[in-house]
Amino acid sequence: MEFMTSPRQRISSAELASANQVIGKIVRAFSGKVVGQLPLRETLLIALLTGGHVLLESVPGLAKTTAAEALAASLGGTFRRIQCTPDLLPSDIIGTQIYDAQQNEFVTKLGPVHANFVLLDEVNRSSAKTQSAMLEAMQERQTTIGGERFPLPKPFLVIATQNPIEQEGTYVLAEAQLDRFMLKDVLDYPTPAEEAEILRRIDAGVFEDDQEPVASLENILELQRLTRRVYVDPAITEYIVSLTYVTRHVEQYLEPELARLVEVGASPRAAINLTAGARASALLQGRDHVIPEDIRRLGHRILRHRTLLSYEAEATGVTPERIVDAIFASVRTP
Repeated sequence: MEFMTSPRQRISSAELASANQVIGKIVRAFSGKVVGQLPLRETLLIALLTGGHVLLESVPGLAKTTAAEALAASLGGTFRRIQCTPDLLPSDIIGTQIYDAQQNEFVTKLGPVHANFVLLDEVNRSSAKTQSAMLEAMQERQTTIGGERFPLPKPFLVIATQNPIEQEGTYVLAEAQLDRFMLKDVLDYPTPAEEAEILRRIDAGVFEDDQEPVASLENILELQRLTRRVYVDPAITEYIVSLTYVTRHVEQYLEPELARLVEVGASPRAAINLTAGARASALLQGRDHVIPEDIRRLGHRILRHRTLLSYEAEATGVTPERIVDAIFASVRTP
C-alpha cells in the first residue's frame, strides 16, 4: 500500500536547536511547580504542540489543576478554570448577551472559554447539553453568541478532568465528545519519594511563589508550525493506518475472547492524531523525524478512549489498554 505525501521543508539544525531550547525552558518551569507526573507533562506538551485537547482521569489531588496553571503561567497565557456542576449552563461557558440599560442595547459578554488554557474540572458532572457547548469551541476554535462568531485565542488548549471513583450524579461523555479529545491520560499516585518532595516544597513555600513566563505564546505558535514539518516516512504512515484498521476489524486479528469485547473501533481522527502526536513526540525528543517508538508511546493515550468496549469487558476486568496492547502486537512494526 502506497501513500502520497506532500513535500515538506526539512527542519534545519538551527531550528531544531532553537525548539529544544524553548521546550527545555518550559519543561524546567513546569517541573518547578509539578513534582513527578512525567507522562502528564509529556501529554500536555504534545497537545500544546499539536493544538489538541486533553482528557485527564484520576482521583482528586494529583496536581491536574496545578499542572494546567503551571503550563499557562510559564507561557504568559490566560488561564480559566471552570468547575462543572449539573446546573452549569452553556452560556456560563461560552458567554451570553446581556441588556445594557444605559446604552439601550444588548452587549456580548464572553465566557471563560475565551482563554488560552481552559480547565474543565470534573467535566462529567455537567449535563450533556453543557458538554456539547464545548464541541464548537474545541473543534472550530470559535463560539457563536447571538448569531455572531467570536474566534478563540491562539494557542487554545482544553484540559478536561473526570473522577473515575464517583459516578453518582455524573453524565458519561458521549462518543462524539470523547473523540474531540486528542489524548486521554490516566494519572497514577506519586511515588513515596515524590510525595516527600511535595511536602518539602510546600514547607519551602515554592507553590506560593509567582511564576514568571519563560516563553511566549508566539514561541508556541512557531513550535506548532515546526511540529507540522517533522518528517513522517510512508512506512510510518502505513503503520498508523494499519493500527486503526485493526481496531475496526478486531475479529480478523485478535483472539476471539478479546475481539468479541470490542464494540466500536477508532475513527480516522485517531490516525490523524497519531500522526500529529508522533510528530510532537519526535520534536520533544530532539528529532526531526518520526520513529515507531513515537507511535507506541502514544498508543494508550490516543486509542484508549476511541476503542469502545462492551459491558462484558468491564465486568470481566478487561481494560482498553489491554486491547490496545493486543492491537499493537498484531501489527508488524516497520
